[in-house]
Amino acid sequence: MLGLAAPTDPAWAKRVLADVDELLVDHAHCEKKAAGMAVQLIFRYTQHAFLHEPLSRLAREELAHFEEVLGHLEARGVTFRSLKPSPYAGRLREPVRSAEPERLVDTLLVCSLIEARSCERFKQLADAATDPALAHFYKGLLACEARHHQVYVDLAERLAPAHAVRERLRELAIHEAEVLKDVPPMPRMHA
Repeated sequence: MLGLAAPTDPAWAKRVLADVDELLVDHAHCEKKAAGMAVQLIFRYTQHAFLHEPLSRLAREELAHFEEVLGHLEARGVTFRSLKPSPYAGRLREPVRSAEPERLVDTLLVCSLIEARSCERFKQLADAATDPALAHFYKGLLACEARHHQVYVDLAERLAPAHAVRERLRELAIHEAEVLKDVPPMPRMHA
């Protein structure tokens, strides 16, 4: 359903939960960036009215998640701060084609893969977290991330035939799995 080419190593959750405070700071940045990307697509592609409402809704939801993560940080006495980001998202965008509408299709599919990977990892965190509030929080995000993944795929299918979108998603998912293998281990959502 999520279109991922390879699963996350089961040891990932235990490794990143060893530095849960830094993981939460990174998670807050991820939610903020996800909201920003949705808004950026609305601004960049004003001619595609079909993007506006779903991406506006998605951006608001991502900002609500950002606020929830900030609440968890505050409850833990952790200050939200800048972090060195994982190279994951930047590397994931490398094969995005430059001509339109392929560029938009690829960008939407890259966003869908980030959401899919987040969904998969939130499930691992929900299962592995020893803090019940954190486990509940991550479990509560699963459906949203799966839905966000599907929103991006559905939007891509407004620009290209479904079979072409599925094939391109498969190609990008293979690339995503390779990128993930090369990302250095850090307490990050996508490392």
